[in-house]
Amino acid sequence: MTKQLRFGTYVEFQCPPGHDHAELIEDVLALAEHSDKNGFHVFTTLEHPFYEQFAINPNPLAVFTHLAERTKNLRFRALCHTLPLHNPMVLAGEIAMVDILTKGRIECGVGRGHPWLCGPADLPMEESMGRYIESLEILQKAWTEDRFSYAGKYYNVEDVSVVPKPVQSPHPKIFQVGTSVKWFTLAAQKGWGVVVGGPAPSAAFKDAVDVYRDACAEAGTTPQVGFIKAIYLDEDEKTAHEEAREAAVNFLQYNVLPHSTIFPSNDAERERLENAGYKFYTMDFMPSIAKMSYDDLIENDIVYVGTPDTVGEKLKGLHEEFKFDELIIISHYGGLKRAHAMKTQQLFADRLMPMLQNTTDGN
Repeated sequence: MTKQLRFGTYVEFQCPPGHDHAELIEDVLALAEHSDKNGFHVFTTLEHPFYEQFAINPNPLAVFTHLAERTKNLRFRALCHTLPLHNPMVLAGEIAMVDILTKGRIECGVGRGHPWLCGPADLPMEESMGRYIESLEILQKAWTEDRFSYAGKYYNVEDVSVVPKPVQSPHPKIFQVGTSVKWFTLAAQKGWGVVVGGPAPSAAFKDAVDVYRDACAEAGTTPQVGFIKAIYLDEDEKTAHEEAREAAVNFLQYNVLPHSTIFPSNDAERERLENAGYKFYTMDFMPSIAKMSYDDLIENDIVYVGTPDTVGEKLKGLHEEFKFDELIIISHYGGLKRAHAMKTQQLFADRLMPMLQNTTDGN
């Protein structure tokens, strides 16, 4: 049976300094409506408070509920709900409520979140891992059991009923984000999907996807891999690069900016991050990509920029390497104007969706 490639959009609500927040949010809503009318399957965004340039979206569920009234076909997925920031008994009911209000169009991306969120949220970094594990367990109980009890280190409840229950059975589809072998293996065992990609060379995600597929084969579950890639399209190659240059550099800079608030300056800070399970953030990877020029971004395929033909060839190669089931593009980032992001989405829908669907059928 042929499995058709699905398409989606992802937006981080990146906000340049001084940009009006309400205007940016309206831009994103308009882009989501546009994607619904042009055959995209899913609209995804992250949950991320505190850092304006990184994102101004602390409440994706509110966005999804609003968009459900303005769209007909889109599904909605947070990438991700940062579970350690939430009371999981409350979050479970909130997600179920939005599942009802969207008539079963909600999906649930889960993740532990960046360590730079811990301080502003008054969450001890050392508790993040434990709270994440317990929250995952509680969400599933809350959605599938009429009443449940839970005895953990961080959450202890007795004979609780979380209402309402979701309309999707047994609950909205869960997607794990990140690259952690531990969490991707769990996702495979549970039959969850995974989503990778973002402001890094594509090769950085290969090992995690391979581990996930191997774990799915061992567990007897069906893999579902989503891949996120920032792109910019124009009918003219030179114009595409001229219009994308500033925003592409901003895209990376805005993603890396919060890292400076937690990058270790001494051995004690480094040890604290490592002990909290955040060793990746002690490495030089993010500071090094922050120094990349526009030409570096293009050369390392962090952002695909060009005509539908040139970008389409890159996306075909990406699919050959990862065999993803879902391609999620970022069209709005780094201060791009709505019209420019809309142009990218339109060209993708008109030119690249059919081409990619034809070339990937049967793979």
